[in-house]
Amino acid sequence: MNKLPVARAPVSEWLAQLPSVDKLVSHERSQDWLVQYGRDEVLRVIRLTLSLVRQECLENKRSIQPDLDDLLKQVAQTLSTRATPNLRRVINLTGTVLHTNLGRAVMPPEVIEAMSSAAAEPCALEYDLGEGKRGDRDELVEELLCELTGAEAATVVNNNAAAVFLLLHALSNRKETIVSRGELIEIGGSFRIPDIMKRAGAKLTEVGTTNRTHPKDFSEAINAKTALLMKVHTSNYMVQGFTAEVPEAELARIAHERQLPFVVDLGSGTLLDLSRYGLPSEPTPRQAIEAGADLVTFSCDKLLGGPQAGIVVGRRDLIQKIKKNPLKRVLRVGKVTLAGLEAVLRLYRNPDTLPQRLSVLQLLTRPESDMQTQALRLIPQLQEALTICGLTCRTQSVKSQIGSGSLPVERLPSVALAIESTNKAGEKKVVRLERLLRASATAVIGRLSDKTLLLDLRCLTPEKEQVLVEHVLSAAANLVTVR
Repeated sequence: MNKLPVARAPVSEWLAQLPSVDKLVSHERSQDWLVQYGRDEVLRVIRLTLSLVRQECLENKRSIQPDLDDLLKQVAQTLSTRATPNLRRVINLTGTVLHTNLGRAVMPPEVIEAMSSAAAEPCALEYDLGEGKRGDRDELVEELLCELTGAEAATVVNNNAAAVFLLLHALSNRKETIVSRGELIEIGGSFRIPDIMKRAGAKLTEVGTTNRTHPKDFSEAINAKTALLMKVHTSNYMVQGFTAEVPEAELARIAHERQLPFVVDLGSGTLLDLSRYGLPSEPTPRQAIEAGADLVTFSCDKLLGGPQAGIVVGRRDLIQKIKKNPLKRVLRVGKVTLAGLEAVLRLYRNPDTLPQRLSVLQLLTRPESDMQTQALRLIPQLQEALTICGLTCRTQSVKSQIGSGSLPVERLPSVALAIESTNKAGEKKVVRLERLLRASATAVIGRLSDKTLLLDLRCLTPEKEQVLVEHVLSAAANLVTVR
């Protein structure tokens, strides 16, 4: 004989029995919260919790009557969630070293220390200690930038897109800038060179075709309204096959014959020839200036390995004109960024030690054998817990990428932990494991590929190994619980 369902109490009865705000805030478990989070925050969360519970009751989303213990647990969870920073740390196992969505360059200890010191106390940001009067914040890094690039002068703004924008607004506002059609790139977030030029007030003059541009295309496009010639390094893609582009030296000659500036946007800039470290070569600001460029723009938080900023180096008269533009103040960087930039630039004075001291270069030059050894060290610590879940873990040779629009077709040999199911029915567990790892206290970010979770070890430092092991074991235990 079937039992009749238990009649649910009226919603009004449930609502009437909800504890008051005063009762919850005076509860003994609330006293620690008051100390940890403050009275205002605890009251705010208690009111929010009660409001949500009332709404759930009215909308019949609750099957049981809320009791005091449940409410206190919900308050505790909400307080903890609200106290957790939105900018969370992650372990980057994606295989992309300069991952734009994960903050790009990881910075060396010297840089972090310099930025922390600048943030913690007053510093001579715009104060000439020798003269006892106002100074120029760009002077903190200008000498270093000129030394490392061969330029006459330099200025710094908050990113490379801003550097290009400011340069165009200062030198080409209401005038024409000539660019090869094959270099009208789109960068992250759907921002395009033509859009930046338009907002800067410059009129774009496209020359050549997508795959081939010749010197005469530039020469024939110059007129009385031309302000400058511009070359954009296509750092985030490559056109191969039947192609032609005008060398920088040739563009500089064409521009200078007509008394026009020649500008090069390198995008993801590097200050040294990376081939000396066994990496693919990437053009440098020094090379562009030696080829005749009057101004060069590049990023600081990609291959250069520093904080987010954009740099313009080149002729002193043009840099001064850019710095006098009112938008320079809008786009300038603060003391923390300048402190970090100075610290990372100083590392470049000793190129021989860069692979050991510059974090980005250290990751990019990491030997495959080192990652293989690391993988073999980690697998025994993970295998038992994963086996219980019906999963296996093995090593797999993969290809890492530099990222952030740098050397897009180049790949670096790497090693990954490949976690997969022992049978077809367990394939969904791999997806759930990936989600659980992303939800860890320190989020673990890998990539799913052909029903396998790949954890590329290129960016896993020894200090983070135990953290990874703990999170994988915790996620595996969670999978067993919900099975």
